[in-house]
Amino acid sequence: MFEARALSDRVEAVRQAHAPDVQVLDCERDFETLNPAVAEDLGLIVDALEPASYPAAWLPEDAPTLLARYASSDLTVGMPGDGSVVWTRQTDPPIVLVKPRVEGSPDSFVDFLLAEALVQVDLEVPEHFIGFFEATYPDLDRAVALDPNDTYQIAAALFDGWVGLRTRAVFANWHDDHPELAAAWQDAGTRLEDRVAGLPRAVARGETTFGDATELACAALKHAIELPAPFAALDTEAYLDHGPEYAIRWAEKTFDSLEE
Repeated sequence: MFEARALSDRVEAVRQAHAPDVQVLDCERDFETLNPAVAEDLGLIVDALEPASYPAAWLPEDAPTLLARYASSDLTVGMPGDGSVVWTRQTDPPIVLVKPRVEGSPDSFVDFLLAEALVQVDLEVPEHFIGFFEATYPDLDRAVALDPNDTYQIAAALFDGWVGLRTRAVFANWHDDHPELAAAWQDAGTRLEDRVAGLPRAVARGETTFGDATELACAALKHAIELPAPFAALDTEAYLDHGPEYAIRWAEKTFDSLEE
């Protein structure tokens, strides 16, 4: 199921600089969440498994089943919305997993995704939004006037945006040391600009859901491109500094305005 991935010189340089102990593995098949038995197979590759768990009180009563499983003591690697490259610190050493779905993507973009994951491991950000919101997740659930799955999507997006604010400070310094990775970072942002600019119109016309719009806008934060309202309020030092508290207040104000 897992095989060591050969890294390009530029990704290996990032690994050595940010997370030299991390193992990067290719996965045999795609997944959203690894089957627990498959996840435990990682124990044959790493030195130890240390499953994360979170208090049940951090979850609303109607939380999606997968989120409840993630919060339990079961070894859970990968969750919906994690993308093509997943990392975890529930193993010793930490690992980065590359899904087969990256096949066909430009090598430069895949290298950027790998480098991004290595930077995130180095920054020691939580693996999942439940480790970001912690006991305040029910507050976000109350602020978001949507069903539990939509709330999950928005929580994941807000967490992704906060992480993106942290990682882009690293990416911005790659122009000299890692110019090819910096170019891939900028190119990905350029491709998002038109889609992001049109988000308010797309939501107003019912062409996209608010959850999908939030996901796209927050994904754009790491590329330092201009966001339209109400997402522009997330591109701030205040969000970087106050994280969950700021995200919940943003959700409260945003959904209050949508209901007016």
